[in-house]
Amino acid sequence: MIFAIEEINRNSEILPHAFLGYKIYNDCGTSNIMRAALALVNGQDQAIHSNNCTQPDTVQAIIGHSGSTPTIGFATVIGRFHIPVVSHFATCACLSNRKEFPTFFRTIPSDYYQSRALAQLVKHFGWTWVGAVSSNNDYGINGIATFMQVAQQEGVCVEYSEAFDSTGPYSVLLRIVSVIKRSTSKVIMAFMTHREIKVLVEETERQNITDIQWIGSDAWITDTSLTNSKGNKALVGAIGFVVSKAQIPGLQNYLQRLHPSHFPQSSFVREFWEIVFNCTLATGSKKYQKRPCNGSENLENVQNQFTDVSDLRFTNNVYKAVYAVAHALHNLYTYEHGYGFDSSSTLKNSNFFCYFCAKVLHYLQTVNFTLETGEEVLFDSNGDSPARYDLINLQNVDESTMQVATIGYYDASLPQGQQFIMNNTNIVWGGGSKEVPVSVCSESCPPGTRKAVQKGKPVCCYDCVPCAEGEISNATDLVDCIKCQSEYWSNIRRDACVLKEIEFLSYGDLMGLLLALFSLIGAFFTTGVGLIFYYHRHTPIVRANNTELSFLLLFSLTLCFLCSLTFIGRPSHWSCMLRHTAFGITFVLCISCVLGKTIVVLMAFRATLPGSNVMKWFGPPQQRLSVLVFTLIQVLICVLWLTLSPPFPNKNMKYYKDKIILECDVGSAVGFWAVLGYIGLLSALCFVLAFLARKLPDNFNEAKFITFSMLIFCAVWITFIPAYVSSPGKFTVAVEIFAILASSSGLLFCNFIPKCYFIIFKPEKNTKKALMGKASK
Repeated sequence: MIFAIEEINRNSEILPHAFLGYKIYNDCGTSNIMRAALALVNGQDQAIHSNNCTQPDTVQAIIGHSGSTPTIGFATVIGRFHIPVVSHFATCACLSNRKEFPTFFRTIPSDYYQSRALAQLVKHFGWTWVGAVSSNNDYGINGIATFMQVAQQEGVCVEYSEAFDSTGPYSVLLRIVSVIKRSTSKVIMAFMTHREIKVLVEETERQNITDIQWIGSDAWITDTSLTNSKGNKALVGAIGFVVSKAQIPGLQNYLQRLHPSHFPQSSFVREFWEIVFNCTLATGSKKYQKRPCNGSENLENVQNQFTDVSDLRFTNNVYKAVYAVAHALHNLYTYEHGYGFDSSSTLKNSNFFCYFCAKVLHYLQTVNFTLETGEEVLFDSNGDSPARYDLINLQNVDESTMQVATIGYYDASLPQGQQFIMNNTNIVWGGGSKEVPVSVCSESCPPGTRKAVQKGKPVCCYDCVPCAEGEISNATDLVDCIKCQSEYWSNIRRDACVLKEIEFLSYGDLMGLLLALFSLIGAFFTTGVGLIFYYHRHTPIVRANNTELSFLLLFSLTLCFLCSLTFIGRPSHWSCMLRHTAFGITFVLCISCVLGKTIVVLMAFRATLPGSNVMKWFGPPQQRLSVLVFTLIQVLICVLWLTLSPPFPNKNMKYYKDKIILECDVGSAVGFWAVLGYIGLLSALCFVLAFLARKLPDNFNEAKFITFSMLIFCAVWITFIPAYVSSPGKFTVAVEIFAILASSSGLLFCNFIPKCYFIIFKPEKNTKKALMGKASK
């Protein structure tokens, strides 16, 4: 501080012809610190002056203290006098509260920024479960609280035991070490002073706890009492953020020129001199056994901690604090008076600074300048300096010394995502290991699972639960599984959505292939029967069984067998409309033919009665017309159905969760059941008429065979309804095809196989005489 003040006093561009003075107190203890602060305010104590500057005694700014707790105390009191307090080392985030501490500034970033940097560091190495210990003071308690808050936002869980004081009960230390020993966290964040961390590390070593990765706060991570100690091997590999180091030009030469005669009243300089040169400055006393200092001693050839300026960190913050106050005073005078200092404005009036002391605070808030080192100095709205840190790693030099290696940095002024940079991979981890430690409460949940928090434990402690069917997780540590879209389903590993299996009755299926084969066999067999009938069309059996209707019936049966093929294959708009209409029309044509034959049988035997001429009312023209009318009614129903609400292909995803059933939606249920109902009505009418004619003479009576065929037909379609409704997926189509094939086969076999048997194997009975002979009996 003295070096900075003298440097400013020599600078003609800052406060020209004016000189800064200073008062320095080196008191320990809160009461002494408060007493010193009040003395600085009221100007009662004797001052140490520079360059004969003796007025005024009341200060315009206070630089200090280094500790957060004493700073909180005197900043609260001094703030009422509107005197700014600039600290170089009090990092407690609580001091950023402008309502409580409106006059507080600091040239070191607050714990909030350090906590953000530490949280990003922890997240960078994948540590989600870290321990935390702190000193039992404002710095430790507030620092760890801020870190826990920021860490939670980054998804990091913190296990905190309790605050620790190196002078406190030994039982508290044992409790903390016990928590560390049984914890699964292997990374511990320590917001402590060098005294507490030293005691804590010694106890962990005594209990053989050697697998700890320490993360240090700036209060101890670079403290020389730890890095130069043989008893702190457990701290090898510790990492932490500290303020960036800087070079102060001219400081080393200034320190080397130090002499006790420059500060005759300073006990610190006198004791330092006597220790370094092993001599005494005291005269006329036998208390000291050292030789008297001869006056030729100097620090130019001395290499010690005092003269080493190669790693200035917190010292640079003092330097910046002094310059910040000087620039504030300079701006105050310049802007308030409108001109700079000259020989006529030398400060001879002791009331000058008192008049402007209330405005120093304002101008300190607005300072923005750059030092000769290139470092920018300014304060934000909370009185904090820009957050810039070096990430350091404590590495072994030899058995008794550790060196500080810079392995990265953090700059809060950079864009999000670029603030934390690692620039050195040569890192030594806890215990001298080269492997990055693992510190998680639970292992990462692999894809296909989700995290389920364990009851009563932090969110970082969880179980990995497999995703439910239809849900996936395609990354590690997902909290919720992702539901697949409607046409997708989860794979076996539950880490990807795949297209659902599409199900429809295809020719590639064994069932579809067999049904298609039976359909072709039925059509082929029907065609064969038709050829037999055509070849023997002039024989009595064929002619006696209404030849025209028989051939029309065979044709319609062939179409019935073939229409089942439209039900096989991938449904489309055309196939859906064709399959139902073709089925409905061909079956009505078939039943109409059977109904016509049944009516012919009844009318034929009615015509044998005396005086009956009923056959002229149901001759061949009437038979053709009846078949045409019955079929046209079904055609009309189908046309209305297709016009108003036709069948269409549909993806049914309700029946199966993991399959898509491609089916033909009937569109209008009324149209579908109207088609089936009309077929059922004709079938029932045909069955009733055939049943009434079943006892007519055998040779000419087809009613018996028609009765059996219609009995089979009705039984098939009655059982079809519940089977159709309850069958899933492609089995629904299979049931419908089976009903078509079964009912068609029943009509074919009952109506034509017996006649084919007589035509082929009993030709002697295929004569008019044989038929009439039997008829006469």
